[in-house]
Amino acid sequence: MQSAVSLVESLLPVLLEVLPRVARISAFIAVGVFLANVAVGFGLVERIAVLSQYLTRPANLPDEVGTAILTTAASTTAGYGMLADFRESGRLSDGETLVAVTMNTFFGFVQHVFTFYAPVLIPILGLEVGLLYVGSRAAIALCITLVGVLAGALLLDGGASDAGSAESTGRTGRTGPTETDEPGDAVSARRSETDGGDDETTLDILRTAAGQTWSKLRRIVPRLAIVYVLVTLVVETTDLAAVTQAATPLTSLLGLPGAAVPVVVAFTFDTTVGAATVAPQVGSVFTPRQAVATMLVGGIVSFTVSTFKRSIPFQYGIWGPSFGSKVVAVNTGLKVVFIAIAVAILLLP
Repeated sequence: MQSAVSLVESLLPVLLEVLPRVARISAFIAVGVFLANVAVGFGLVERIAVLSQYLTRPANLPDEVGTAILTTAASTTAGYGMLADFRESGRLSDGETLVAVTMNTFFGFVQHVFTFYAPVLIPILGLEVGLLYVGSRAAIALCITLVGVLAGALLLDGGASDAGSAESTGRTGRTGPTETDEPGDAVSARRSETDGGDDETTLDILRTAAGQTWSKLRRIVPRLAIVYVLVTLVVETTDLAAVTQAATPLTSLLGLPGAAVPVVVAFTFDTTVGAATVAPQVGSVFTPRQAVATMLVGGIVSFTVSTFKRSIPFQYGIWGPSFGSKVVAVNTGLKVVFIAIAVAILLLP
């Protein structure tokens, strides 16, 4: 009995921390999945594709991906929710999904310019250092997106993608949904049957989209909650400060001032605190380029913490452990490579 009480007392703070986060993410996923199915049901994918085809066509991706890419600029979670829905309904293969996730990087960055970088970070760092840092992050994100476009152009079969897109949107003459179709696919099939969906009422489309959303949430939310609870328990019981010991040899190797170490350590746990730590030392200890390079190094070191604490639970919740691991590996690998390149450029004599 005593052990059960102790278990509840130890789990309660974790649940209080995790549940609001899971609820928030689940809400954004619900919005993304619902909008994806509504877009298919009303035939909006074809219209949106006109705006995004300059990205999706060179990457040999189906038109649907354009909807998710543009949504990511407003909400990364909603954009990921759309991609997850497209993949699970068969509109995207695993390879196409990885390319789409990579291409999403810059558009996910854009929203943070307005919600964090411009209103918070630039005022803390000052105009020169702030713009140099945000510009560096923007260039990194853009390069990763272009890698995604290039990977799609080289590795994906454009003909197969076009056929897959046509099949998923009801343009292959398919007369009805198969027993493996998702509710969203049923909308597309019925639209094909009725020559554009004239007999399909708005309420029917919204009801089908809501059903698909609920089905998706029932699969994702429990998995998301379990992984977040487990990860939070590990974080609470592990000394993550030991990770920052890697900062000392790294900053020494790069020739950064000794004051870079506490900045990197601060950045590992909180970006705003890291920025506030380096800002007063610009001009006296750090040059603007050294300050930005130090913050980027802090970003590399923090991947160990942030990937484990946030990225893995989120990606596993969205995609499941197998495909989620691939997404985490691709995202983290590309970010580390391009941040390292940016640091090297900033520290050039």
